[in-house]
Amino acid sequence: MNRRRFLQSTGLVGAGVLLSSSLAKAAISSFPTVRRPISSRNFSSSAIEKAIAEFKANVKNPELGWLFENCFPNTLDTTVFFEIKNGIPDTYVITGDIDAMWLRDSSAQVWPYVNFAAQDEHLRQLIAGVINHQVSCVLKDPYANAFYNDPTKVGEWAHDLTKMQPGIHERKWEIDSLCYPIRLSYHYWKITGDTSPFGSQWKESVKLTLKTFKEQQRKDGDGPYSFQRNTAWATDGVPMNGYGYPVKPVGLICSAFRPSDDATVYSYLIPSNFFAVVSLKQSAEMIRQIAKDDTLASELTTLASEVEQALRKHAVINHPDYGKIYAYEVNGFGSFNLMDDANVPSLLSLPYLNAVPENDPVYQNTRKMLLSTNNPFFFKGSAGEGIGGPHAGKNMIWPLGIIMRGLTSMDNTEIRFCVKSLQNSHAGTGFMHESFHKDDVKKFSRPWFAWANTIFGEFLWKVYKEKPSLLA
Repeated sequence: MNRRRFLQSTGLVGAGVLLSSSLAKAAISSFPTVRRPISSRNFSSSAIEKAIAEFKANVKNPELGWLFENCFPNTLDTTVFFEIKNGIPDTYVITGDIDAMWLRDSSAQVWPYVNFAAQDEHLRQLIAGVINHQVSCVLKDPYANAFYNDPTKVGEWAHDLTKMQPGIHERKWEIDSLCYPIRLSYHYWKITGDTSPFGSQWKESVKLTLKTFKEQQRKDGDGPYSFQRNTAWATDGVPMNGYGYPVKPVGLICSAFRPSDDATVYSYLIPSNFFAVVSLKQSAEMIRQIAKDDTLASELTTLASEVEQALRKHAVINHPDYGKIYAYEVNGFGSFNLMDDANVPSLLSLPYLNAVPENDPVYQNTRKMLLSTNNPFFFKGSAGEGIGGPHAGKNMIWPLGIIMRGLTSMDNTEIRFCVKSLQNSHAGTGFMHESFHKDDVKKFSRPWFAWANTIFGEFLWKVYKEKPSLLA
């Protein structure tokens, strides 16, 4: 089942079926057990269980303790499938309600666990398995965003007008799909010191990433990728015969789709280009130190510098109210799109991705605009406020957006506000959701969305470790 169809069938209409009002009230008052039973969990980590116990023992807000216990391990409990293949760890990770592995989501889902990997060998192997599985996906098709565990499976999008093949769930080209595996690999390497996942196959995946990024700079025509779909959803298709509207080659990288899996308006997606700069620099460091290939490392660094320079020239526009801010999308001809989407990478998330400093004045100006009604996808109502996006439609706030606001904030009042907003958004389920209506948290989409759950746990753990008083 695809994300849109799931939203239609179980979102605003299905929420009431999935959770009765009596259960919602009971959940808020007595916090019933909603976490999957131990015997049914896909994976268990002693380090994560220890963190849960520590959080619950020291955070005096019982609802936050309950939410942390439910959400932080949700990826491990319900979405990972770990095995040893030919003596090598291999981990397939689904998003939750969809049996497919997104390169983005799978990286983000296990990202918060990396800091615990040195304390838990079993957990370390699981994450190494994610990296290994992602490498095989990238080598299969660097333009695909989501894959099946079964390499022979033919899915519902097999007839998309693009170079589909068995084993691929969806082939939407998104820059971040190739950035996220590098981000995960780099963090894993820095935390554990383990280089076993970074052999010849991993190096080939980095080479293919570099090749794909260069192709999508479109200096010599439109490149090899195009995408069209027979659908009524405008954001599921790419105009101009599947190549998107024209861009002027300026050194930036084209992305046919956003991390929401919605088509871009202008193909130079600024947050993803920032992310690409970070990933190219990280992969260059790993290639130089682990693979001992200075030539490839230099190529990666050169492209990072080119994209970085193009961002300085084309990503910043002058806003009449906010001054210099980052555009969301540009085309190199002078056109730009001012907005943000809750999915990461977003403009709001740039410090989280180490793309810009939190105190960068252009980012701070941009942040003010994004968290106002000048952002067409910022919604505010009686149930909350936050950034959403076209994917779930008008008036639907994404917890991902609120979480990212909290993770990138330097203001204690704002961080506390984000914690409380999220605490009030679960509608009695004990879990985060893809989105909820600005006036009614019971109208939500995707009751099983592991990325939102786990990153909420990451946010709570960060606040607990750095500013515990904000959780009181």
